[in-house]
Amino acid sequence: MMNCVKCGSSLIPGAKFCSNCGVQVEKPLKLTPCPSCFSGITEDMIFCPWCGKLYEKVEEVKKKTNIPETIPNLVDIQGGTFFMGTGELAHSVTLNPFKMGEAPITQDQYYYVMGTNPSKFLRGDYPVESVTWCDAIRYCNKLSKMFNLTPCYIIGSSGDFSQVENTSPVWKRLTCDFSATGFRLPTEAEWEYAARGGKNKEAFLYSGSDDINEVAWYGENSSITTHGVCEKKKNSLGLYDMCGNVAEWVYDEYSEYIKTPQVNPTGANLMSGVHVKRGGSWLDDPEQCNVFFRSSSVQVGKSSNLGFRVCCTIPLPDDDKKKK
Repeated sequence: MMNCVKCGSSLIPGAKFCSNCGVQVEKPLKLTPCPSCFSGITEDMIFCPWCGKLYEKVEEVKKKTNIPETIPNLVDIQGGTFFMGTGELAHSVTLNPFKMGEAPITQDQYYYVMGTNPSKFLRGDYPVESVTWCDAIRYCNKLSKMFNLTPCYIIGSSGDFSQVENTSPVWKRLTCDFSATGFRLPTEAEWEYAARGGKNKEAFLYSGSDDINEVAWYGENSSITTHGVCEKKKNSLGLYDMCGNVAEWVYDEYSEYIKTPQVNPTGANLMSGVHVKRGGSWLDDPEQCNVFFRSSSVQVGKSSNLGFRVCCTIPLPDDDKKKK
């Protein structure tokens, strides 16, 4: 007995439609059980549509999808001073140089490191979504270790959080070494600075344009789904999807802006477990996708419109270090 690939119901032999969900079955389906959840999957599937896990051998999948075996493509961003926020919230922020991923982490990139794909909209070049802030932190440290870089995040003396539950109070002890060579989430200030063109000081409402349709997948043009990264216009720094597609986790806990001048701010240490999201998504209105809009979620929160991109610190020359 075969099962419907959409709803999993048993199919009557020779049936052209599933009697439960109505999906058309024009030819006999060759189904095999997913080794993780045992749902019926077809030969042309890479990710199981039910549990999101890869069911083929990794070597075979690499041939089909070209899963990247290198670090995400990073863009060098010169440091500088800018006014973060808008209107009465605007305040001076100075940042050191850093590197930022040109696009949100894709599902292929996430799977290559983590061995699973939690996303709702399954396609390798789409941004990974349905990830918690804790998942993003784990990814950064694991990717760093894969390339023999010093992980940025640590709890106590350990940088391995694979056995730490997302709801564990231990996360309140997490610290970030911003001088480490590894990957990390951008700070909120780094995210906004990059979205607004860094030293180029773009005056656009959205990252790279005042026309949201040029640069973002959002509620009115997304067809209720994410899209492949780098399909829209990039900003002057070469960054894609800073607005729309998926909102992005940043490192900072959510708090009101401190309006006095700041240097390399990393957010208040509130131990609240509530972190900032920036950029808006395929689900949102234009207002929620502009470069100033802020929102937040608890660290265990996840949804199909929330992903992340990575960042790296650029080491300062010795002379500059002495000045800091």
